[in-house]
Order: sequence, then structure tokens, then C-alpha cells
Amino acid sequence: MIRLHVQGDLAPGLAVAPTLDQSRYLTQVMRLKAGDDLLVFNGRHGEWRARVAEVLKKGVVLRAEEQVRAQTRGPDLELIVAVVKKARIETIVEKATELGAQRVRLALTHRTNADRLRLDRLDAIAEEAAEQTGRLDVPLVDDPVKLDALLDGWDASRRLMFCDETGGAPAVPALTAAGGDKWAILIGPEGGFSPEEGERLRSLPFTTAVSLGPRILRADTAAIAAMTLWQAAAGDWER
Repeated sequence: MIRLHVQGDLAPGLAVAPTLDQSRYLTQVMRLKAGDDLLVFNGRHGEWRARVAEVLKKGVVLRAEEQVRAQTRGPDLELIVAVVKKARIETIVEKATELGAQRVRLALTHRTNADRLRLDRLDAIAEEAAEQTGRLDVPLVDDPVKLDALLDGWDASRRLMFCDETGGAPAVPALTAAGGDKWAILIGPEGGFSPEEGERLRSLPFTTAVSLGPRILRADTAAIAAMTLWQAAAGDWER
């Protein structure tokens, strides 16, 4: 069944107004008509069965019928990735959504050298991935900020998994020994972190440096591998 992320509240009998683009998708691509059912969610009120109440010239009106899943929240995991080329960032946002990240934070490092980003495009990718994977929420995608500024304002109660490509770091299962319910994963840019950035990251009390294996991975591959390994060691795959 079609799933759609909506902004409005969800309750029995409540009218729901999709965006114009969503309305076009429902009527012109999926060919829904009045009386047809679909699933909707908003990240706050769970997942609902809704019905197409009206098809107008400019939009569609849906009506919430019944809740089919209560709102739940996945692991408290953030992905921080240095800005890389547009196509790779788009892949990273899509896969981070599929793998359960609650937030994607974009970082500017000493060696960042990438295309100009469209945050609205990344938001749309995250929304579509959430609709397709059965999530009940859509992760936030933050504006890029300098890595130093991000670390200066860090919440020390959140552990930081630093993917260290220089060698010598333990494997990801070391995360279980580090403990903590709130985590973030940090992926560096093409060319890796500068020596100064690496030294600072290793010195921080909330950081756990880990190895992703003997090969140097591209940023998108590293993000997928790191999130998969984190999920296996400390995530929600057993739920």
C-alpha cells in the first residue's frame, strides 16, 4: 500500500491535505481516486489508514480513518558526514534514513572540497526513503557547519564513533564496551581528516575511535558500513 509522509495532525475523521506535488503523485502517478486507501504518517501520531475523500483540480483531500501502528522511535543515532560530492551525499542521506539515523549532520572539514548542496533536495530524499522503508518519522538533515564548531558545542552525553582510517583503532564491537544510549557516527571527507582534526578527535573523552577494516573506503561506502556495523553491535536490529 502507498505510504505518504504528511505534516498535519492525524486523528479519526480528520482531514489531511497533502502538498500539491504529493497530490499529483497520488492521482497522476499512482492513479488513486476517491474512496481509495493509503497509509499516512507524520512522525508524531503513528501510522494511519487514510482514504481519498476528494480529488480537486488543485490537490487531494485525505481523511484519516484508523491508526494501524502506534508511534515508535528508533535508536538515538546521528550520522555526521563531511560534505562530499552531491551524488554521494544524496546516497548517504538515503541509506542513513533506511538504516535508522534520527539526524544527518553535514560537516565542513579542513579537506572538504565538494559541490554546492540543496538542502531541500536532501530533505526530499530522506522523506521518500522513510516512506519506502516503513519508518514512522523522517530524519532531520542539518545545514553544513564547521567540524570544529560542531565539536565545540558537543553534548558530552552522546558518544561519538570516530571512523579512523589511519589504522590502529579497534573494531566496531568495541562500541559495546563503551556503552551509552545516544551515539553519533562521524565519517570524514575524501582524503581523510587532517592530522590536527584526527588528533583532536582522539583526545575527546566522548569519542570512540574504530576501524572499518583494512581498506580505505569512499565516504558513502564508509557511512553505510559504519551504520550497519553499529546496528549489529548496538542498534535496534533485534526489535
